[in-house]
Amino acid sequence: MSQTATNINTDATAALTADVGARLVRLTLNDFRSYAHADIEFDGRPAAIAGANGAGKTNLLEAISLIGPGRGLRRARLDELPRIGGSGGWAVAARFSDGEDVRGFGVGATAERPDRRVCRIDGVSASGPGAFSQHLRFMWLTPAQDRLFMEGAGDRRRFLDRMTLAHDPAHAQTSAAYEQAMRQRQRLLEERARDEGWLTALERQMAETGVALAAARCAMVSRLAAANVAAGADAFPTADLALEGTLEAALSVQKPTELEDDFAGLLAENRRRDAEAGRALTGPHRSDLLVVHRGKGTPARLCSTGEQKALLIGLVLAAAWALRMETESDFGGRKPAPLILLLDEIAAHLDPSRRAALFAIIDDLGFQTFVTGTDKELFTAWGERAQHFAACDGVLAETTNY
Repeated sequence: MSQTATNINTDATAALTADVGARLVRLTLNDFRSYAHADIEFDGRPAAIAGANGAGKTNLLEAISLIGPGRGLRRARLDELPRIGGSGGWAVAARFSDGEDVRGFGVGATAERPDRRVCRIDGVSASGPGAFSQHLRFMWLTPAQDRLFMEGAGDRRRFLDRMTLAHDPAHAQTSAAYEQAMRQRQRLLEERARDEGWLTALERQMAETGVALAAARCAMVSRLAAANVAAGADAFPTADLALEGTLEAALSVQKPTELEDDFAGLLAENRRRDAEAGRALTGPHRSDLLVVHRGKGTPARLCSTGEQKALLIGLVLAAAWALRMETESDFGGRKPAPLILLLDEIAAHLDPSRRAALFAIIDDLGFQTFVTGTDKELFTAWGERAQHFAACDGVLAETTNY
């Protein structure tokens, strides 16, 4: 079945895209999760999607998130994406318009090669999902992140890295290069006959990419701190942020080139220790993002569930504000890629006044935003400022009944 939203307000869309770049105007799904087929049009306003649990709301956001680097907001395996009872393959296609030009992006897998992700940009094969990062940027918040402050440091690093990637598309490549060099070094350390020259080269690569990772994260934390107050607009608590890590601490007193030499030397000194531990014990892969509720002076992990959720929302909004303040000079004269915010089941955790404040902040940001909730009344305060949809059993339909 095909669903198409109508009544596109072209004047409003043109005004919005003039500020923040291209908008997702059409999304087509085939055999993806609960969707046999869907053909959905968006008019550039925030999209408020209401429906019962299991109606396909999160599946839709996940499909959008796959038009970007990485594994999407669920970090799902490729074999989890095809529709049960479908062909065995799946496809997601998106069209973006800046008011003048339209560009197409697609991702999917065939039944014959379900383990191989196929990516296309304007109908031409792309090297992989990383190629999307030059054209589109994403940030999201999902219920799975509600325990971010209670879980391990790895989840918080990924959260910060996602925000950093939205500012710096090269961050993903730097991270991948560091991880690859670290794995190769560990394999060599576990071998009886080691290639010392190759070990030294891998440690140098870890040093260069590791310092670059730490520097990018530090810069992102500084941007978040600068945007934090404006993002909350008194509706969400302000967070004090810090990075806990050897390289991050050293960057405050050392030049990056000096730190690279020191880190490479430290890795060489710790070969025996790392070999016995089965992993590198020092580096940006062990850093942590520390978050404190400024108003209470309380670490986020000790805050109430509601306070933790409000802090998370405030951080995502701060990251979006930081991106909103960017100029073309921050990108070497290039226009920044458009940002899409995906906020899954976010409204139900907020009281009416805070919900209305969130919608107002999203309006002020101007970035295209997709928000889901189980009850359409959660989005009543948005009124005609948003485009409203009802999700039911893998079918999405626009509605004016809000």
